[in-house]
Amino acid sequence: MAKKGHGHHGGAWKVAYADFVTAMMALFLVLWLVSQDQKIKEAVQRSFRNPFASITKESTGILPNKDVQAVSSKEGNFDSASAVELNMLRKLSQDLLNTLQSNPENPEENPLDIEVTPEGLRISVFDRNHKPIFEPDSAEFTEYGKWIFTTLAWQVSRFTNTLSVELEGHTEANHTPKDPKLDPWELTANRANAARRKLLEHDVLPRQIRKVAGFADTQPMPNVDAIDVSNRRVAVLLKIKPGSQL
Repeated sequence: MAKKGHGHHGGAWKVAYADFVTAMMALFLVLWLVSQDQKIKEAVQRSFRNPFASITKESTGILPNKDVQAVSSKEGNFDSASAVELNMLRKLSQDLLNTLQSNPENPEENPLDIEVTPEGLRISVFDRNHKPIFEPDSAEFTEYGKWIFTTLAWQVSRFTNTLSVELEGHTEANHTPKDPKLDPWELTANRANAARRKLLEHDVLPRQIRKVAGFADTQPMPNVDAIDVSNRRVAVLLKIKPGSQL
């Protein structure tokens, strides 16, 4: 009679091994999450609660302002942006501040304010009396204004396939240009268009410019009196193009 072979001992060891591998993967995932930025932790937590939601939905802003007073963030839904896109905006804003911010301890001395919004990165470039970027009641840049927008153009031109640009001109209430033929609407529109031309001179592509508009005194800065000269500014909104490869 032929002897029976020992055969296989079953697949129990495979199940045990699979459990071990799964446990190790879970451990590594926990360790990775613990080491991440708080905003990423919150985003991952939200994604587990709702796997179909955007990873950054209902984000409250990403820019740390512990050491930089000119940066702020606005609550909103970042439905169209990924964590990678928001990190890119954070890096761009910090580069701009490092280059253009003259006095971190006194925001009134600084030429710009940067804010992350659900739309993108909003940069307000101020036409201050002691450091004007435009000649009085004119759309002609001062040398300082040329430097500001040339530097801004250089930063934006690094992302020709990623960023779109919107430009808005604003001024304070009760401002009457010396030239009676030039009202605040025309002045702010001309200044926004001057900013567009300066960006194009320094390698920003025409297809990146999506809007150029003047709003006169209809949109003052938040929590600022409408007649305050801080409302005299050009706002630059940088948006990440949908589907961009970063």
